[in-house]
Amino acid sequence: MILPQQSATKRGTIHLCKIGILLLDRDFEHDVYELIKAFYPEGDIHSLYEKDEEEYDIFFTVERDEKDFIIRYETKDKKGAARAAVTTGADLKEESSEAKKPEDGAQESPKIMDAHELRKANKDGLKYVLYNVLVKLTGRTLPWGNLTGIRPAKLAMGMIESGMKNTEIAQVMRDHYLVSAKKTALAITIANRERALLQDIDYEHGYSLYVGIPFCPSICLYCSFSSYPLKIWHKRVDEYLDALCLEIRETAKMMKNYKLDTIYIGGGTPTTLEPDQLRRLLDQLGESFGFDGLVEFTIEAGRPDSITREKLEAIREYPVTRISVNPQTMNQKTLEIIGRRHTVAQTIEAFQLARELDYNNINMDLIVGLPGEDISMVRNTLDKIKELSPDSLTVHSLAVKRAARLNMFRDKYQEMTFENNQEIMDLTQQTAYSMEMGPYYLYRQKNMKGNFENVGYAKVDKAGIYNILIMEEKQPIIALGAGGSSKLVFDHGKRIERVENVKDVTSYIARIDEMIERKRTGIGTWL
Repeated sequence: MILPQQSATKRGTIHLCKIGILLLDRDFEHDVYELIKAFYPEGDIHSLYEKDEEEYDIFFTVERDEKDFIIRYETKDKKGAARAAVTTGADLKEESSEAKKPEDGAQESPKIMDAHELRKANKDGLKYVLYNVLVKLTGRTLPWGNLTGIRPAKLAMGMIESGMKNTEIAQVMRDHYLVSAKKTALAITIANRERALLQDIDYEHGYSLYVGIPFCPSICLYCSFSSYPLKIWHKRVDEYLDALCLEIRETAKMMKNYKLDTIYIGGGTPTTLEPDQLRRLLDQLGESFGFDGLVEFTIEAGRPDSITREKLEAIREYPVTRISVNPQTMNQKTLEIIGRRHTVAQTIEAFQLARELDYNNINMDLIVGLPGEDISMVRNTLDKIKELSPDSLTVHSLAVKRAARLNMFRDKYQEMTFENNQEIMDLTQQTAYSMEMGPYYLYRQKNMKGNFENVGYAKVDKAGIYNILIMEEKQPIIALGAGGSSKLVFDHGKRIERVENVKDVTSYIARIDEMIERKRTGIGTWL
């Protein structure tokens, strides 16, 4: 039974409604769910595998016959169906417009799709048709078209590496994936810059290292990372470092035949460590892995309330090339709402202190779409950041994941507004350009406000190489510490396997030998 539809399009806003998706064909259920969620971000969406007696505002049915995928939809006012042709193993692969034809006029042999290509063709066809159904139902389009679960720059990069021209890539992204012209240009621009920045990286014999420090001064409202409040855990930090240093020593032995290109120490907040603890960690990294030949070495100084002169001086004793001082916002009221227990003044002081100590590559992160912030507040943040003149700026669109308190306690925050739109994204881009920064990496996450993206901007020679490597999945990323997720990239970049560390700090410490053996098995098997 279909209830009166509560979902309506009004100034681009989709109101809460109950949506059912009956999946009689389950091949691409995740992609179907994510695309519908992108159009109805506040919708209460239920995936079903058989009919039930519930009442829904909108009801979709996805099924498949011998020739087509069939998408049926029903609301109070509309009912209809759309079809996407099923691609079979006998279908020919499409040639690019630059493909060479036989000069003697002979017929080329058919190129049969392999299983991966076949699945991709069917997924793309289904999403293309579903996207158009959703546009019809909502009266709106999405800036990134039907791309879900895809890194747009990686998609563009793959087409560049296949020999396609920028104009051809743009046509594919606009026509095949229905990406807006503005986002198409952004993805292609970034992919070309990434390729130039990575040209000297040896994907086959190199790797990057991530080291996680899972402690923070306080836990932010939107955070879903493996973070623990330092006030509660400070007595166990040394115990954590014992386990982490053991993992560092053993992992270095496993990777002795590979070249370490970048190190990234993140969290959490690495600068929750005291100066002597920072030295202990960095000494162990230097002793086990060595710092010679590093392309980049980043430490997230992160929270301004964790930064002191003594800590920054300790870090300067090592060949760290890049740090982050992350305000997220320069509006004091918002800082208090999201649980960042520091002031705007502390952010400015921390940044200026780093400059005083000759840090010449400082990144700043900000988040747009924070609760209660409109474009005037974002402009205030950008104006203050511009005054500081960092070397790079990473603009995050708020993405509220399941583990974040903002999501777990949504009733408490339901009256807050979460505003993000193209005007705000354009403002962040214009500000970055005015600081002589260009975009250099891009990624998207689930549940991003406005269906936008995260973009890194940087001045010449100040781009974060590690950021590109982890997003484009060009080489192995070995992750150490609680919650570390190693990406083992192999078979010339065609395959990726993950090796996970447990997230809980107590479990990580108690089971460190098991974490090491997981890595040993994974590295021995896949690399």
